[in-house]
Amino acid sequence: MFSGTMPDAWIVGTMVAVVGGAIGFFVVLRGAAFAAHAIPSGSFAGAAGATLVGVSTLLGLGLFAVLGAFGIAGLSHRGRRDVGTALALVLLLGLGALFVSLSAEPASSIFALLFGEVLAVGRGELLPTAALTAVCLAALATLWRPLLLASALPEAVVGARAVTLDLAFLLLVALATTMTVPVVGTTLIFSVLVAPAATARSLAGTPGRALSLSVITALAIVWSATALAYLTEWPIGFFVGSLGAAAFLAARLGTSPARAGGSRRGSRSSAAQS
Repeated sequence: MFSGTMPDAWIVGTMVAVVGGAIGFFVVLRGAAFAAHAIPSGSFAGAAGATLVGVSTLLGLGLFAVLGAFGIAGLSHRGRRDVGTALALVLLLGLGALFVSLSAEPASSIFALLFGEVLAVGRGELLPTAALTAVCLAALATLWRPLLLASALPEAVVGARAVTLDLAFLLLVALATTMTVPVVGTTLIFSVLVAPAATARSLAGTPGRALSLSVITALAIVWSATALAYLTEWPIGFFVGSLGAAAFLAARLGTSPARAGGSRRGSRSSAAQS
């Protein structure tokens, strides 16, 4: 389990979990699970297009993830967020279908993009993933206070500042997408972005504790999924999704409605004080 390329898989998986758990906190707080699903799904088109023209898959993922973020922000500016997100997703998925139909890549490559292939992670992916991790965490640290305020008390941030923060958040999701898709795939990436944070939100009463617990939960899920994928040779995405759902269900069953309500009020109060 720790021989061959497995150490690289553990390292990349750890970075994915840290970023997914941290950014997922805001995904849940802002009610942006649909966007967290749409951007990775749309980035699949970029990966397919990059494969078609013979350039780095990571470059294609990043480009289309960023385009998806700008598309969602632009289409949602004067209308409903869910409609703008759906339109951007439909356009990108259409392009993805076209690129796949033109590509001569084997089905296994497409399967890996959709459902992840952490056991195939190579040493050459460590440096780009580490760089993206550093950028994501640095950006999150810079935006922490204004983004927390805008997420917990949206009525306190309006106008151009609200639009800018919304775009900044979507770009953070795009960066997280770029580094996590090669590990867990486009289909189940939102499990890393949503399940740990939703679990933490059910158990923690303050933003700081919720963020920390979200990262810890994400690490537990990704590490467990990596081990199970190695032992069974099943897709890691299956284990990430199943373990994430189980963790959230356990947290909800173990949390009383009164405590959950107190947790939400604590988040809003802490954001207001920030």
